[in-house]
Amino acid sequence: MDIQIHASAAPISTKNIGIEETRRSITYHPSVWGDYFLAYTSNDIYEHEEQERQRQKEEVKNLLEVIPDDSLHKLDLIDTIQCLGIGYHFETEIEKSLKFIYHTCHVNHDEQDSDLRTIALRFRLLRQEGYYVSCDVFNKFKDHQGKFDESLITNLQGLLSLYEAAQFRVHGEEILEEALKFTTTYLDSSLTHMSRQVSEALEMPIHKTLTRLGARNFLSIYQQDESHNDILLNFAKLDFNLLQNMHQKELSHITRWWKSLEFGSKLPFARDRVVECYFWILAVYFEPEYSISRKILTKVITMFSVIDDIYDVYGTLDELTLFTDATERWNFNDMDELPLYMKYCFEALSDVCVEIAEELEKRSKGYGIRYVIKEMQKLLGAYFEEAKWAYNRHIPTHMEEYMKVALISSGYMMLSTTCLVGMGELVTEEAFNWISTESIAAKASSIIARLMDDMAGHGFEQKVSAVECYMNEKGVSKEEAFTELQKLVTNAWKDINQECLHQTVVPMAILMRVVNLARAINLLYRDGDGYTNSKTKLRGLIADVLVEPVKI
Repeated sequence: MDIQIHASAAPISTKNIGIEETRRSITYHPSVWGDYFLAYTSNDIYEHEEQERQRQKEEVKNLLEVIPDDSLHKLDLIDTIQCLGIGYHFETEIEKSLKFIYHTCHVNHDEQDSDLRTIALRFRLLRQEGYYVSCDVFNKFKDHQGKFDESLITNLQGLLSLYEAAQFRVHGEEILEEALKFTTTYLDSSLTHMSRQVSEALEMPIHKTLTRLGARNFLSIYQQDESHNDILLNFAKLDFNLLQNMHQKELSHITRWWKSLEFGSKLPFARDRVVECYFWILAVYFEPEYSISRKILTKVITMFSVIDDIYDVYGTLDELTLFTDATERWNFNDMDELPLYMKYCFEALSDVCVEIAEELEKRSKGYGIRYVIKEMQKLLGAYFEEAKWAYNRHIPTHMEEYMKVALISSGYMMLSTTCLVGMGELVTEEAFNWISTESIAAKASSIIARLMDDMAGHGFEQKVSAVECYMNEKGVSKEEAFTELQKLVTNAWKDINQECLHQTVVPMAILMRVVNLARAINLLYRDGDGYTNSKTKLRGLIADVLVEPVKI
């Protein structure tokens, strides 16, 4: 399969130079988890807990059914259920209610029409579901000068609701841009006497929050709310722990697979981040029905983390040429010329691809492997192009030249394609086509991944990045480059929001995997490279989701 990536300069050969002299040197810290998750091997079925979960689930379902769709309480109930991370149990009921609310939201509801919190909450819930609601609904909260009324600053719950709604803005919605600035300013200035919910929202709004991590955080906030509903709280706690137990067993399986590869001794230069990779993919889909998908995609992202280190850190240009040529032929029996460490990697990648093909065949979707392999080849070609840049000490003179390659090398087009494996009847060849033709959302997710990675790695990664390219092209400082690149990230989120409205090409469940990939990268790279330097904040987040159960 052809890869549409071309060299920007003739590569420097390393044949006449000592191999060790040409290897780039960088040392990563070892895994902070080691064999920890190997302990979760029990196949016990928690029959009593599962029966209790089903009983409590029916209680929550009854709550959803008895509360009228046109009541304010229904909006609050849906929001609470989703924030607690149990919305996946009630997708049909929630969709039915929001559909009714959408078709009646233009009807006057007396006090509802003047309540900022209610209007903003309804706006957000509907846009989350893919319904377009005009941002003009917020015009009534402006004063005669066209600015948001200063009297709103005492309405902290209203401000928080408007802040969360503004995260779903698309291009051209100036009133939501103003709303975001207005709410951020006053919420931030009120932090000394604000609730934990507000401080966490300012750090990570609902729209960008990982479902499992958001659920863990909201559980403790909701429990402290005197008006909490015990039925919801108890069910959310039990569900969290049962899901955690399932995820721990999956991670035990993944860890055994990783240990069996013996990459720690065979490829010691590479990052050992299998637990972090599983956490990454858990952000993409956490639901029980996607267990196989999680296992496969975790193996894929772990393999490409190693391959990324081969291209970025360890491989010489001649070795990388051999490796890239072999993957272009996609012949796993033709490895004679490869150095031993590359053979180990190539064989492991081959085994993962066989597993993918077999899973697709089981589901009568064998055509999908062509799309997966093509994206893997494109990604490897992009890695190779960047390696040639590094060996040539070449920095692209234009961002366009850089991004043409770097969007692919982010890996997100490949992950967006591969995440469809194992998703069942939802996935069709049309869905694979949608991804492979670089849908707006998939491309936007790749932009977010690339630029946030580059900004997080600036200063210590030994590779060309968007920061240097932008500084060189525009003649600006690092700080100015960061500001402009962050604007591009913001615009990419608007692109994602736009494609989520009235989505008809693929089901929303598929589109949300792309959105979740963007959420994951936002968490991992917002305060530096949390993936590579995983012994810092990321370690605690993983413990919250995968180690510590919720106290019941």
